[in-house]
Amino acid sequence: MTRPTPETLAHSARRARSGTGAAGDSDSAARPGRAAPAAATTETPVREPATAQVSGAGSLVRSLEALGVDVVFGIPGGAILPAYDPLYDSTVRHILVRHEQGAGHAATGYAQATGRVGVCIATSGPGATNLVTPIADAYMDSVPMVAITGQVARPSIGTDAFQEADIQGITLPITKHNFLVQTADEIPRVLAEAFHLAATGRPGPVLVDIPKDVLQAPATFSWPPALDLPGYRPTLHPHGKQIREAARLMTGARRPILYVGGGVLKAGATEGLRKLAEQTGIPVVTTLMALGAFPDSHRQHLGMPGMHGTVSAVYGLQKADLIVALGARFDDRVTGRLDSFAPDATVVHADIDPAEIGKNRHADVPIVGDARHVIDELIAAVTAEQAAHQSVDLTDWWAQLDDLRERYPLGFEEPADGTLSPQYVIKRLGEIAGPDAIYVAGVGQHQMWASQFISYEKPHTWLNSGGLGTMGYAVPAAMGAKVGKPDTTVWAVDGDGCFQMTNQELATCALEGIPVKVAVINNGNLGMVRQWQTLFYGERYSNTELGTHKHRIPDFVKLAEALGCVGLRCENAADVDKTIEAAMAINDAPVVIDFVVGKDAMVWPMVAAGTSNDEIMFARGVRPAFDEDEL
Repeated sequence: MTRPTPETLAHSARRARSGTGAAGDSDSAARPGRAAPAAATTETPVREPATAQVSGAGSLVRSLEALGVDVVFGIPGGAILPAYDPLYDSTVRHILVRHEQGAGHAATGYAQATGRVGVCIATSGPGATNLVTPIADAYMDSVPMVAITGQVARPSIGTDAFQEADIQGITLPITKHNFLVQTADEIPRVLAEAFHLAATGRPGPVLVDIPKDVLQAPATFSWPPALDLPGYRPTLHPHGKQIREAARLMTGARRPILYVGGGVLKAGATEGLRKLAEQTGIPVVTTLMALGAFPDSHRQHLGMPGMHGTVSAVYGLQKADLIVALGARFDDRVTGRLDSFAPDATVVHADIDPAEIGKNRHADVPIVGDARHVIDELIAAVTAEQAAHQSVDLTDWWAQLDDLRERYPLGFEEPADGTLSPQYVIKRLGEIAGPDAIYVAGVGQHQMWASQFISYEKPHTWLNSGGLGTMGYAVPAAMGAKVGKPDTTVWAVDGDGCFQMTNQELATCALEGIPVKVAVINNGNLGMVRQWQTLFYGERYSNTELGTHKHRIPDFVKLAEALGCVGLRCENAADVDKTIEAAMAINDAPVVIDFVVGKDAMVWPMVAAGTSNDEIMFARGVRPAFDEDEL
């Protein structure tokens, strides 16, 4: 069995974004709250060792079966074609997508909805490069995904052969790790390592590139394989000293905030988060990637911080004297201009990935560890601290925050021209579909309105492209989520621009029996770009009108029907409820609703890019009045 070279292992250590961290206990077990891949460890194999003589392609498919994979999304092509023959007889379901980008986003949606590793397959060259966007998307949002690509035969690598692309080199900056398989016998080990890397520590995408001649070569399939990842030991358990110091600060701060990121969801730490918040009485803000980690309806929830966050959440972070960041990364959309962000705050930063701590904002108390373990140990330490010392009274802090919540609630004005309000559509969608549905958003105005006007009460009910901001994410990701959660209602909330990038996957949904529901918020424009042109470019609308209003090209109802879906249209507020209810009643086919809304609606509040959070605008021309004397 071929072992990784020293160069490969060094690369593994570099690219494994959750490697060893300072002052913590190493643990390579699967992430809490996650289903571990079947070969995650060699100490606890899930089945007796099995050996068989097969081809490399047969070994690949058998490895997927042994890893418990139930579905893959992909498109066959020349270099990967040998793998599709044994796949024909496999227990693994293959869903034939219409574009490789759809396969990648579907794998991401599946992973985000289920917590399991999503799998996509593509051939070499353009097939593999079409996966680059969803791989980058999964990397930015820490989604466990394995992308399997065919490659030209080994003798042809480096010759510019037909459909050759160095996908390993291309994806090096956007994968947690990637492999170029050299022999057929190493396929089981490589697949087991890929799944282990994708699912443990800080999750992320892993690429496995397999040359065609390796797939065709004879191989000995042996399971379970021995993993060989000596440089990969994620730190799960935090250091006790940092935990005790964080607990001391939390019970002594006068203006503390719990700043919660997507890592809390990925760690399965939502129950502990609620307990910690209620035990301390500290206000909670949840980032765009963390919606649902803490109930929107909870009294301590201030909402989402950042560029389009609530006034109270932005103010809470900006004026805090203590920020406890849990699985968050202080990205620019939350901090605004970094040098003016939370100037008086002491920072406790807990993250599974030590590279994130101190990357953007200095951490006074750095904690490397899995969010579930961190939160559980904080609860114990805070309990001990509260027993030994009286906690600071937060009454004055809450009075300030409650005053802002009352004065500057999320809301919207009905369009003056009588057109349908997009915010009203999304609000009613959330109220009718309810908190058990999964909502998958594209990117732009509709994404922000969906984050603001739907109430997220449960984890893993909100999926979106947060870090990369990928237009075209919603439809294929909703498809993947529905495959993973077939008994759950899945709504894609998309814009007319995003929808036109990947709507071909509705044909996949129709043929494969995947009844997703799509709400197209059709304002006839690239809405968020148009909003910036309105505010910052003197209303010079350069290349943002799409023609879906003026010319009704395409006609989304006819397009939906042509793709095998039910198409509906709604153009006024009186018809919103009955149109949504009609879609909810259809469960044997995908449904698309064309909501024709006004083009001038904007997303508020807003912190303009590159400005300080102190400059947040509640509405156009309306800046919140913060009384500095209160502090």
